[in-house]
Amino acid sequence: MFVLIVISVVTVLDQLSKTLISLHLDHHSAIPVVSGCFNLAHVHNTGAAFSMFRDSNEPLALFSAVILIGLICFWKRILNCTLPHRFAIAMMIAGIIGNLLDRIRFASVVDFLDFYWKNNHFPTFNIADSSICIGVAVYVLFSIFDRRISIGAHGKSGAGEEAGNFQPESIPGRQV
Repeated sequence: MFVLIVISVVTVLDQLSKTLISLHLDHHSAIPVVSGCFNLAHVHNTGAAFSMFRDSNEPLALFSAVILIGLICFWKRILNCTLPHRFAIAMMIAGIIGNLLDRIRFASVVDFLDFYWKNNHFPTFNIADSSICIGVAVYVLFSIFDRRISIGAHGKSGAGEEAGNFQPESIPGRQV
């Protein structure tokens, strides 16, 4: 139930924010929010992150759908069932759904969060993009953290000496 709630809330916030931007801000325009660092902008991205694969909406929509189906079908096999991992999968799924809905409806993704410093702009992004990044970051961090706890609780990991369990006397020919 937790996963469904996170997916629903994030997807609704993403779609609502994109709708509000589309209704109240002309395409290719921006409103300064924090002078010198942050604008609300209205752009459409036909590519992937950082505008890679520009004008590839259909293949990216298909790829997103395949990844979404894979995550939904196999998430219990590929992710630990701890709360952080369930949160991570929910955030990734919500982000994929949010951007996939845009690709289906508009043949592009609506982006509106525009951060910059002087003449250096970070690529404009949206809540769905943030959700995917947060989900991946939480997954990676907690996977590392869980692995360290597991190694610490059980000694060796079976993959050789780990940094926390390394013993200098275990080097052949070395005397300590």
